[in-house]
Amino acid sequence: MKHIFEQKVYYSDTDAYGVVWHGSYLRWLEMGRVCLCEMMGHNLLELKNKDIVLPVVNLNVKYKMSAKLEDVLSVETEIVEFNGFTVNFKQIIKEKETGKVCIDADVSVVAINNNGKLYRRMPEVLAKSFDEVLKCPELV
Repeated sequence: MKHIFEQKVYYSDTDAYGVVWHGSYLRWLEMGRVCLCEMMGHNLLELKNKDIVLPVVNLNVKYKMSAKLEDVLSVETEIVEFNGFTVNFKQIIKEKETGKVCIDADVSVVAINNNGKLYRRMPEVLAKSFDEVLKCPELV
């Protein structure tokens, strides 16, 4: 399963040089992960009400090319690994028109409760759907 959305670059996304500020990419990566979870039937507010929060614990971003003001970007997100404890996402942001990669990111998240205590295993409601996506990505 892959979630893809388009994002136009606005003035507020850029720095003084007219290129996308590095923090803007992180916001779009977050949007991609949230949307993918929603596609899987997991609303983050509902998870929080069930005492489940999914913080990022590892973020590796390779900046390959700067996007610029008014570019239209394609943000791709997919789950590439789940070990029962951590779920790993592969995320790519491309310039839509050319297909050139702006960033390539690997992001890992874990589950904690609302008080910040780490779950030793991913809660069953999430673990089941992460396993299903990896076994049959085209079915979800």
